[in-house]
Amino acid sequence: MSAVQTATPSWKTDDLELFEGEVAKFFTRELAPHVEKWRDQGCVDRWAWEKAGEAGLLCMSMPEEFGGAGGTFAHEQIFIEQQIKAGIEGFGAPLHNTIVAPYIAHYGTDEQKRRWLPKMASGELIGAIAMSEPGTGSDLQAVRTTALKEGNQYVVNGQKTFITNGQTANLIIVVAKTDPAEGAKGVSLMVVETDGADGFERGRNLKKLGNKAQDTSELFFSDVKIPTENLLGTDEGQGFFQLMEQLPQERHEIAVQGMAVIEKALELTIEYTKEREAFGRPIIKFQNTQFKLAECKAKATMARVFVDYCTEQLIAGKLDAVTASMGKMLLSDLENVIVDECLQLFGGYGYMDEYPISRMYADARVQRIYGGTNEIMKLLIARSL
Repeated sequence: MSAVQTATPSWKTDDLELFEGEVAKFFTRELAPHVEKWRDQGCVDRWAWEKAGEAGLLCMSMPEEFGGAGGTFAHEQIFIEQQIKAGIEGFGAPLHNTIVAPYIAHYGTDEQKRRWLPKMASGELIGAIAMSEPGTGSDLQAVRTTALKEGNQYVVNGQKTFITNGQTANLIIVVAKTDPAEGAKGVSLMVVETDGADGFERGRNLKKLGNKAQDTSELFFSDVKIPTENLLGTDEGQGFFQLMEQLPQERHEIAVQGMAVIEKALELTIEYTKEREAFGRPIIKFQNTQFKLAECKAKATMARVFVDYCTEQLIAGKLDAVTASMGKMLLSDLENVIVDECLQLFGGYGYMDEYPISRMYADARVQRIYGGTNEIMKLLIARSL
């Protein structure tokens, strides 16, 4: 019994199949042995980023002229799927690759692209994006962080929280108000290079329900001075619109992650129920187990078809905000439901941290929150009615 029953999507070429095998080997050989250490320390070592850069696995969908591999989101999806399949917790490269780098690629000047993207591709620069603030989550128009122009520089003041890669990132795109008197029209994206930046401070590495190896932090900006050329693009006040244009890809990435977790959870559970015996026979022989797994497989198969469709649309430049919101909402909801069902079939062992299903259960919960809560997704979808 396989986790899903679908055909290979049209975007997955023979070259991508070969690439998938190489990515799987990289994760298994280079990173998997270190996951427990990273969970204990709450952060992935910087050398892992450098290894990924050497292997050509950072900024894969960025143009070759700026240090990338000239690929598409298909390469990024394979990377995400294989990372989850290999159990590589905490490695924030998907955010670096598919969220931070694209902002620079789409909106940066030629000089900005040449300045930052090659170093992101090598792992010298680790990317993060600082949107959320204490008391300000999905309402990006209400951010209080400011970046006010003074001569040939901007002065950044404010506080951010829940920032992925927050302890390690040294290139942070900060959502800030360049004109506090305006709402959305006053928002700009500022690039803060943190190495040696006076007034920049990392807060604590936040303790979380799940994602134990992922550094998630508070960030503080106190009169941090950055040159005017660190405004992303050429004009102030474009930040909110830049965010809205790129959020569909971020939300689809969350859907891809959810799908990969669903498939892994089902594969682990199918294997376990075939081996675990109760009352003298494998528990997969019981009708309840069969019905639960059959239902999960059917839902997972439908979900996989939709995810691959969205990927096809994204690669073609046609993925709209409503469809991406549907994918993010449905996949993250389904991920939590299926992981919960699978954990139940593991019995008491499913609650033990040493079992991957236990960790997946804790890690899955945030999927319904970040990238815009699922309640926000419903509002966005409702506008299309």
